[in-house]
Amino acid sequence: MIGNNHSQICKVGGISPGLRVFISGAATGIGRVIADGLIECGARLHICDVSENDVKEFLVAHPGQKAAVADVADDAAIGSIFEEIERDWHGLDALVNNAGIAGPTGGVDEIRPDEWRRCVDVCLTGQFLCAHYAVPLIRSAGGGSIVNLSSAAGRFGYSYRTPYSSAKWGVVGFTQSLAKELGPDNIRVNAILPGLIEGPRIENVISSRAEQLGITHGEMKSEYVENISLRRMTPPEDIASLVAFLLSDMGTNLSGQSFGIDGNLEKI
Repeated sequence: MIGNNHSQICKVGGISPGLRVFISGAATGIGRVIADGLIECGARLHICDVSENDVKEFLVAHPGQKAAVADVADDAAIGSIFEEIERDWHGLDALVNNAGIAGPTGGVDEIRPDEWRRCVDVCLTGQFLCAHYAVPLIRSAGGGSIVNLSSAAGRFGYSYRTPYSSAKWGVVGFTQSLAKELGPDNIRVNAILPGLIEGPRIENVISSRAEQLGITHGEMKSEYVENISLRRMTPPEDIASLVAFLLSDMGTNLSGQSFGIDGNLEKI
């Protein structure tokens, strides 16, 4: 079922037409692919992203959808977005916590405290803030779904990227805790743990890691792929398909789960 064809999962997965969804960090990258797929399935979206130009491009591509320029670590900005959602939609059906940053690459004695804080603020605290404001709206709608984007780094230790890995481990704990807390409100909460996702972000990570280890980009990339049982990276459309499934009627009894999409990544 997971694949590059959004229309297939739209037919099978049972996304309700007009489903009201907020997605953070959705003007580019994995978030944008998720957004495009859900729109194709008939969902109504409100997204945010930090780039004004990317948000403008999203609105041009998807007239009628909603978007705001905001940093998920900014409490006031996120609170303002959800006030607008309440005014416009009078409720919310789903939250997709996608926003994140790669964070610094370096030894624990090299990473600055402000770099640590920024990575954790975006990758973990940002998910808390979005959930903090979204949950009352989802509860008032009678229930719904929250999908939190973690990472394969949320189940493996990751040397030289401790802020990112620590935050992504935190996302898994946040997900399982929320699933227990919100289950009685008919709100299901799951995490997705992508592995090596094709695109410029992983290429930048590989370059940084190669520089840290004193090897070439090509050598570092080969090492990464050798750690995947299927010997290939994952297209972002696979992540979007699973998000659609988890928001759909077919995901009704899935909660508190962490789904790895990584070709069986053996280590990082």
